Amino acid sequence: MLSLLAINWEPELRGIVIVAIAVGVLIGGTYLVVGTNLGARLGFLVVLAGLFGWMATMGAIWWTYGIGLKGREPTWQPAEPVTIVREASLLHGAEILESPITLTGDVANDTTKVSEVLQSEGWLLLEESDPRRGQAVAASDEIIQREAEELVAGEYLSLAVYDKGGERWPKINDSLDFVAFFHEPHFVLVEVAPVVPQRTEPGRAPARPVVDVTQPHRYIHMVRDLGSKRQPAIFITIGSSIIFLLLCRILHRRDLNLQQNLNEQSPAKA
Repeated sequence: MLSLLAINWEPELRGIVIVAIAVGVLIGGTYLVVGTNLGARLGFLVVLAGLFGWMATMGAIWWTYGIGLKGREPTWQPAEPVTIVREASLLHGAEILESPITLTGDVANDTTKVSEVLQSEGWLLLEESDPRRGQAVAASDEIIQREAEELVAGEYLSLAVYDKGGERWPKINDSLDFVAFFHEPHFVLVEVAPVVPQRTEPGRAPARPVVDVTQPHRYIHMVRDLGSKRQPAIFITIGSSIIFLLLCRILHRRDLNLQQNLNEQSPAKA
């Protein structure tokens, strides 16, 4: 009774027990049927070969579509050597821009000048409707709020997102890139501007945020981590395929030996 209560109380134990029972019933039931017709040893080899053949097929489907057992998802990570650049004039020293920038002190003109320099050096300004922009902004919020603890939510605005790199090769064209296993580093730069503190009043809608022109803009520099989404499926497919081929080889050699023994014991040949 205590064991049953523990299994019902702990979801982990319940899941393990259910999987163990399912494996025992499905594989064991199949072995019971096949073993009664082919024998214990031959039936075990046939069932084992069928199991790993099915796992190789399943792993190939997971590998192709990126489903099933998955690894780490692609994410944006802090770039080196500097992640948060607290002034536009420091972008050259942080190895983000190749040429230095001279600021005039006018925040609006300086922001436009920085944008033009970034785009001239290959940085692509993402549109607000681009889903890549939303992913980059969410990752930059995580860095500037939790990791750096420099600003909190509501104290800044994400004004622009610049994208650079990430080219894949070799590929025939943009639609035939399934063999493009190599890639260049992929970077993103999120421009953040502090806002003027607004007074909130009960019962009234919050005021629209206004950029604080007395503070410099921050730039969060991040690099793309492609993760290992398909890595478990790759290992399952390759490992199961090797075991499946070895079992097929064993079964084939057994059939050859059996045929040779039958020919040697044949009365006609004698």
